[in-house]
Amino acid sequence: MSDLFAPDGGWRVRILDLSGGAQDNISEEIDGFDTLMHANAFARRYVRDSVERCRVPGATSKQVLEAWFAFGEDAVVIDAGDAAWKSATELGDFVDTPASAEERDWRSLDPRRDAFDLEEDDE
Repeated sequence: MSDLFAPDGGWRVRILDLSGGAQDNISEEIDGFDTLMHANAFARRYVRDSVERCRVPGATSKQVLEAWFAFGEDAVVIDAGDAAWKSATELGDFVDTPASAEERDWRSLDPRRDAFDLEEDDE
């Protein structure tokens, strides 16, 4: 898998609602990632932020993990196979160690942000 050959429309990240509130647990799909590295970084930060939103003061790692599986959101890079970042590889670290603001900042990596910026410039 190479960043040089992104699928038409760019790489896509699927957001999964772990609470079961969405049909097939899919809450949205975000496309337009120019590189696989960009899509992987977005997915990682998105999940990191989701874990932190499930963290309450005084919660143990186990409680944070249980809350994330009950109320959190996972992110999956579509069609990237083994080259895709997987939450399972880092979830233990995420629940054990609170994240910094930068580690949670998926919005700065969101390709839709560029479209919003263009709309604002047109006004």
